[in-house]
Amino acid sequence: MRRYYAYQALSSAGFITPIFTLFMLARGLSYSEIATLSAVVAVLVTVGEIPTGYVGDRVGRRNSLVASAALLVSSLVGFVWARSFPAFVLLYALWAVGLTFASGSDSAWLYDTLAARGESGAFTRVRGRGQSVRRGASVVTMIAGGLLYAADPTAPFVAAAAVNALGIPVLLSMPRNEGYADGAGDRLTAAEAAGVVRRALTRPALRTFLLYVGLFFGVVSASNTYVQPVTVAVLEAHVAALGVPEEATLGVLYAGFTGVAGVASYHAGTVEDALGVRRAVLFVPVAVAAALVVPASLSAVALPAFFAMRAADALLRPMASGYLNDRVAGAGRATVLSAASMAYAVLRVPLILAGGVVADAAGPLTAVAGFGGTFLVAAALLGRFASPVVAGSPGGVAEGS
Repeated sequence: MRRYYAYQALSSAGFITPIFTLFMLARGLSYSEIATLSAVVAVLVTVGEIPTGYVGDRVGRRNSLVASAALLVSSLVGFVWARSFPAFVLLYALWAVGLTFASGSDSAWLYDTLAARGESGAFTRVRGRGQSVRRGASVVTMIAGGLLYAADPTAPFVAAAAVNALGIPVLLSMPRNEGYADGAGDRLTAAEAAGVVRRALTRPALRTFLLYVGLFFGVVSASNTYVQPVTVAVLEAHVAALGVPEEATLGVLYAGFTGVAGVASYHAGTVEDALGVRRAVLFVPVAVAAALVVPASLSAVALPAFFAMRAADALLRPMASGYLNDRVAGAGRATVLSAASMAYAVLRVPLILAGGVVADAAGPLTAVAGFGGTFLVAAALLGRFASPVVAGSPGGVAEGS
């Protein structure tokens, strides 16, 4: 677990997080082009999630994580020299494939490692604390990233690549799951893996859940694109009065976002024990979506809404991952979890594309409010047909059934 936490700390992209959209705008891209790039990531994630999850189930979750880290480092280095839209498409593609190699395997590795020790019930707590460690590291790197950007716009990318590269030897030192100890891996064929995914994602206990939480995660992902320009607009007068570069202020603000998210993630297990997954998943997204609508008419509320959005996302991701892990059998775990990530990507693509058009036409605040309103309407419609979270005892999907 110590090595797992070390890997989480070294897998942060905190150096580039507070300045990424500003960097892309400075390189001459429009909001629509940035949204298109985000959509490219979402599409590639959609296409690549199940194949890379299957690779994780075949070659081992740890090896899949190593491949992910190598691809992400390559992408980060490429941003130093990229100038054209096609170059950014290539780098986004590398980033997307890197994400798919990690999206199911990291959760599957942790769940199976804990299950081998008879501690699968601790998944939400450990996963949440791991994410908290990652965000804690990001607090430091985000502040540094804003300052580095003010000195040299490419410096945050060099720093992020170096830190992520350090995570590769840490990953290689982590133990393999028991099924991969002899190098054989779990022996699901491609056809069996497809059957596991089909049975898992069509079950009522998971189908509506994936639609509901996937839409919320999509709203958060799409809104994150506009946090930087909205924040600059809200704080511009104050920053100008102090004579402080906006980029440096963004680094501090993003550190605050991440600190709040880290606290929420750390206590995900506590909240789950106190409220239960059902109440937390049903009510937290609705409250946050409502908060995102308000800044369209009262811009000063934007920053508190962004803090709430980051905290809710950090709180719910370990719960959602635990809910899915409890209902998926071991051999196809990474494949099914990758399929869930694929479903999330499908849901966020139209949000991202529509948001870029709205932001160019009416401004980023209007786009963010539109995301919140879309979720509220969709949640109300979905709730009329089925509960997003099904109560009852979990059960894995048997590989051979």
